[in-house]
Amino acid sequence: METKREIVENWLPRYTNRALGYFGRYVLLTNFNNYVDLFCEEMGATKPDYDSNMRTVTADGITIINFGMGSPNAAIVMDLLSAVAPKACLFLGKCGGLSDKTQKGDLILPIAAIRGEGTSNDYFPPEVPSLPAFMMQRAVSTAVRDHGQDYWTGTVYTTNRRVWEHDQRFKAYLETTRALAVDMETATLFTCGMANQIPTGALLLVSDNPMTPEGVKTAESDSQVTRTFVRDHIRIGINSLEMIKQDKWTVRHLRYDF
Repeated sequence: METKREIVENWLPRYTNRALGYFGRYVLLTNFNNYVDLFCEEMGATKPDYDSNMRTVTADGITIINFGMGSPNAAIVMDLLSAVAPKACLFLGKCGGLSDKTQKGDLILPIAAIRGEGTSNDYFPPEVPSLPAFMMQRAVSTAVRDHGQDYWTGTVYTTNRRVWEHDQRFKAYLETTRALAVDMETATLFTCGMANQIPTGALLLVSDNPMTPEGVKTAESDSQVTRTFVRDHIRIGINSLEMIKQDKWTVRHLRYDF
C-alpha cells in the first residue's frame, strides 16, 4: 500500500471490525465503552462485541466509536475516518475542570483547544490554532439548551500526560494558560479533523476537579458522574448530530483550502 487512502481504507475495518459501508456519515467519538452501550439503548441498537480495538456501532445513520484514550489514538481515529469522509464528527469526552467555577456534571463547549499534547505537531506547525467547526458547536449549543441545560464555553488544554495531579509545577503552569478544563484528546481531534477535512466539534463533561487533592477523580467519583450525567451527555450528542443530519444546521459552508 502506497497511498494514505489505501492505508485508511484497509485499516478502518481492521481497527473496528466493520466494513466501510457500515459507517454512517455522522459520527460520535468517545473514550468509554459505557457510552457505546448507552448509545445502543437510546437508539435501539444491538450492543457490539468486544472483538475490535475500536468498539463501533451504527444506528439511524449515526456511528459511535470508542477510539480509546489519549492524543495518539485521537489522531489515529481521525486519520482512519478520512476513509469514509464523515459530514460531521462530535467528540463526547470527559475533562477535568481547572476553574473553581466548574463542578462535576457541568458541560463545556470548547471554542478552542491548546495543543499541549505534541501529536498535532505532526499535522500543522505549533502556531496553528486548534479550533472546532463553528456550525458543529452551534448545533451542540442548541441541543444543550433544548435539553434545559446550560454550558460553559472557553479553552481546553490538551496534554499527553495522564498522571500529573501530584505535580505542583504543572498545575501552576495550567493556571497560566487560563484554560477552563484539561483533557487528553480535544486539541488533537480538532487539528486532525481539519487536516482530514472532517468538520469536528466537542462537548465535554466535567468529571473531576483535579487542581485540588479532594477533587482528583477516583473510581467511586467517576461511577457517580457516570450514573448521574452520562446518559444526558449522550442524548445531547445524538440530538446535535440529528439536527445537522436533518439540515436544521449545516456545516456545508465549511471549505478547506490548504
